[in-house]
Amino acid sequence: MQLKKWPQRPPGVVASPKQPGTWLRGRPGDPSIAAHPFLKLPGSNRLRTLPDGLWLHFSTSSTDPYVDILCIEACSSFQNLLDKRSRFAPSTSSLLAFCPVPWLLAPLQPHDPTPRWQLIRMLKTEPTLPLILPVRDVRVVFGLKSRHYDGFARSQVAQPHEFFCPMEALTAEHGHEDPDMRALMSRATAASNFMRLPG
Repeated sequence: MQLKKWPQRPPGVVASPKQPGTWLRGRPGDPSIAAHPFLKLPGSNRLRTLPDGLWLHFSTSSTDPYVDILCIEACSSFQNLLDKRSRFAPSTSSLLAFCPVPWLLAPLQPHDPTPRWQLIRMLKTEPTLPLILPVRDVRVVFGLKSRHYDGFARSQVAQPHEFFCPMEALTAEHGHEDPDMRALMSRATAASNFMRLPG
């Protein structure tokens, strides 16, 4: 999957006062690690959301811990799109990001032995328990087959947290370097809703 070649920070996303912490790619992950981050509802051990792509932005404060997420969902049909959209629909329930200990202790990348947990500034010591954080902000990019994308773009209105692209943009060899993809990702951030941010 081409998403494995995408960087730890989503392409096109720059540091901002709204997201000054650490970005890490949770999915797709290294197959040598048995466990990867997933999303869940509080109190639920069975219903998990496993996005095709999951980037997590960790807050810098251990006294106010949270995570922002950017998800990518590849949709092969309209029914698949409707199912995946429903998982991220606004609700009164809290969404949690579950980061397993093996993923936190694993090296960032094959050529970088730094354990992930050391890059998450809210963590001061090596974790022995999973890191479970409330999700503050959700952005989702849906990849659609070209014929679905064209029809959807002509006739539908996206929710504020939703973004859409043709599937080919996600499967392209160097898709993360495409200026249009980088521009789309830069709009899919917590800072994009403001005309300007305080300095």
